[in-house]
Amino acid sequence: MGLLSLAIWMPIAFGVLLLALGRDEQARSVRWIALIGAVASFLVTLPLYDGFKLGTAAMQFVEKTSWIERFNVNYHLGVDGISLWFVLLTAFINVVVVIAGWEVITRRVNQYMGAFLILSGLMIGVFSALDGLLFYVFFEATLIPMYLIIGIWGGPNKIYAAFKFFLYTLLGSLLMLIALIFLYTKSGGSFDLATWYKLPLGGTTQTLLFFAFFAAFAVKVPMWPVHTWLPDVHVEAPTGGSAVLAAIMLKLGAYGFLRFSMPIAPDAAREWAWLMVALSLIAVIYVGLVALVQQDMKKLVAYSSVAHMGFVTLGFFIFNDLGVSGGLVQMIAHGFVSGAMFLSIGVLYDRVHSREIASYGGVINTMPKFTAFALFFAMANCGLPATAGFVGEWMVILATVKANFWLGLLAATALVNLMPENPYLAYNQSLAQFSNVLNFHGLTALVDSLWPFLALAYLSALGLWRGEHLAARPGKALRNL
Repeated sequence: MGLLSLAIWMPIAFGVLLLALGRDEQARSVRWIALIGAVASFLVTLPLYDGFKLGTAAMQFVEKTSWIERFNVNYHLGVDGISLWFVLLTAFINVVVVIAGWEVITRRVNQYMGAFLILSGLMIGVFSALDGLLFYVFFEATLIPMYLIIGIWGGPNKIYAAFKFFLYTLLGSLLMLIALIFLYTKSGGSFDLATWYKLPLGGTTQTLLFFAFFAAFAVKVPMWPVHTWLPDVHVEAPTGGSAVLAAIMLKLGAYGFLRFSMPIAPDAAREWAWLMVALSLIAVIYVGLVALVQQDMKKLVAYSSVAHMGFVTLGFFIFNDLGVSGGLVQMIAHGFVSGAMFLSIGVLYDRVHSREIASYGGVINTMPKFTAFALFFAMANCGLPATAGFVGEWMVILATVKANFWLGLLAATALVNLMPENPYLAYNQSLAQFSNVLNFHGLTALVDSLWPFLALAYLSALGLWRGEHLAARPGKALRNL
């Protein structure tokens, strides 16, 4: 079994094992098995990074086996400089989520941990698949564990949020399935992505394919105006679910644009780039303004994620190397920072049971370690130089200015003035101020604890190192991408 297969099926195997341990009396053993499985799955991905060869665009660590021979469907895996980073990020975030849920989840612990491990393997499958049907199976299969995570461990309106999440993403994917079947027929019976890239397609055909893929991937990103499911889902999802959704699952849509829409329908992608740029700028500016008025911390971060992902799609459809590279860096940085922000909110909610910003103040007096982490992640989200949050957005702005000065000015103005940095700073200032604690009822509950400390420490270390690495050696970083 190759490294990519191990990275996919090891967490799934551990997840199935955990599902077999069906009693909460075994919760302690379940937690340790989940942690061992998550760490082992992450360690399996490290040789991918170490053995990856720079200077080539060819797929590496390729595995290919016949799956459904009658229809020429293959179990075909491989990674390049784009997908490698998301395989590593997915495996790492899974470790953090298991650690973050160590003390918080006390009901159906085996199912909770098992769902996240299975979800991790499926998402790695999405980033590794080089067969169209295999990609679709992994892409749709990720909905099932996340649907269960929201529906079982979510908030009061969890059923509504779970159905909304499932229906939005599933309906968008149906058009993609039609596009995949068309490409299979057009290519003479092949689901191989490399074969699809070489197909001579007319302008109308490319346009139809582009919008079929758009229906699936725009909902997943999500882009404006199909973003309305995300705040509801984030508010109702448990902390781990929100972290994985923001850090990894949103990236599936942006990755799909790079892997399917742009190479299969390149002429249509350029023809409709103005629309993608317009929707991206609306997400950056308008949704950023919506975030400004949010009083619920989860909604604030959810809307800001839409705005941040707007920079990603903006960079992609500017159509220059710097913009695409900046979009990829922004995706990776957002994976670290957004996941950490939701974990920080979860730490507070688990103690005070309120997500309202007005409920907190002076938290540094009782949780100094946590406040330091929360402030760091807020600054990274603002794009503080030397953090991972700065490099990607700056690269996208430079690329946009290079393509069109006025579009670059809009993107830069949004970054400086309209992005939801001010609420982030206000929120963390309320955490960090040295006044009396505003929520006296929750005072005794606001204490630092080991497991959230470990989870946030891992994320902050990588967020800082990744930003320093990319800022200090941009040339090497871009070659890796």
